[in-house]
Amino acid sequence: MSVMVYSSFRLVFGTLYPAYASYKAIKTRSNKEYLKWMMYWIVMAFFSCVETIADIFVAWLPFYYELKILFVLWLLSPATKGSTILYRKLVHPQLAKRETEIDSYLQKASDQGYSAILSLGSRGFSYVTNVAMTTAIKGQAQLADKIKKSYSMNDISPDQLDGAQRRSSRLHREDDEITDDEEELREMDEEDMEGDDEDELIQGSKKKQAYSHKEGSKKRKNVIST
Repeated sequence: MSVMVYSSFRLVFGTLYPAYASYKAIKTRSNKEYLKWMMYWIVMAFFSCVETIADIFVAWLPFYYELKILFVLWLLSPATKGSTILYRKLVHPQLAKRETEIDSYLQKASDQGYSAILSLGSRGFSYVTNVAMTTAIKGQAQLADKIKKSYSMNDISPDQLDGAQRRSSRLHREDDEITDDEEELREMDEEDMEGDDEDELIQGSKKKQAYSHKEGSKKRKNVIST
């Protein structure tokens, strides 16, 4: 409940009312009011940063949000002039001490951020361009394939398809016949080889018998002569 009350209060009195008052100061060109609300916005910016961190660690404290409501009232009240006091006593001296350091850091961050943005933008543009080109090329290739297939299917008539099927079947039959002929030739060659082997064996046996017969006749002659 306290969170909702504080959020509503801060939205109305801590943001919308000071914004309208700043508008009036710009419109009337009142340097005093303009300076007052500029100091308020600077203090409020630092308070928002501290508040964001404090909400994480000390939001469990009793009357935490009630204390923040009182603090915002103290900043806004013309009687207390809290924003003016904080700016002059705390914010302005600290910023004046570190102004040069902060400016150099911001300049460096701005330069690096600009170069990083340019680099990232160029890389992103190159990536998108490559993806688009690749997609276009693939799409054209697929379209060309589809067109070729459609034309090739349209050019072939049913008679041509039947003729191609008949030629294919005839080729298969011729291959089968050639295969059968090759098997028959191989069988004949094997039979011829077997026949040749048998002839060689018969001739060898006949030669052995003739040689043995000659040797026997020689031995008989020698015996008779002796």
